[in-house]
Amino acid sequence: MIYYQYVESPVGKLLTAGNEQGLQHICFPARGNPCPPQPDWTADHPALEEVSRQLSLYFEEKLKQFSLKLCLHVSPFQKEVLTALEQVPYGDTVSYGELAKRIGKPRASRAVGQANAKNPVPIVIPCHRVIGSNGRLTGFGGGLAVKQALLELEQRGKNFGK
Repeated sequence: MIYYQYVESPVGKLLTAGNEQGLQHICFPARGNPCPPQPDWTADHPALEEVSRQLSLYFEEKLKQFSLKLCLHVSPFQKEVLTALEQVPYGDTVSYGELAKRIGKPRASRAVGQANAKNPVPIVIPCHRVIGSNGRLTGFGGGLAVKQALLELEQRGKNFGK
C-alpha cells in the first residue's frame, strides 16, 4: 500500500508518497516534475507525518539533515550516486564531475547527472546542491527557480545552531 499527502512549502505544494517502510517519492506537482497520486494510493496516512514534520523544519531553517526512513526502488548505480549526494553538506554545492569523482567514476559525469535527475526524493536527498562545472544552475525537477530558492534557503540557514 502506498500513502500520499501534500505538504505546503515556500517552493510550492509538494506531493510526498511512501509506506510503512519509508518515503518513496517527493514531487513538485505544480512544476516541471508532476506526478499525480496513483488511483490505488491512499491519502493522509500517519506513516507520512514524520516526513511532513521534517520538511517543515527544513523550510523553517531548523533542520540541516533529514533522518527519514527511505524505501527507494533505484538501480545500484543510482543508489551509489544518491548516497554520495547525501554526503554533500547543507549549504554547499558540488558539480556533476566532482560527484562522479567522489563515487570513483571520474568519467561518468553524464551518468551521474542522469541518476541525479531521477532522484525520487529531492530535497531529502539534496540533488539541488549539484551545479554545473561552470558554477551555473542546471536542471532540476522542480524548476531552476525552486533550485535557486532551496540553495538560498540553505545559505541563510547555514549558520544556525553554531
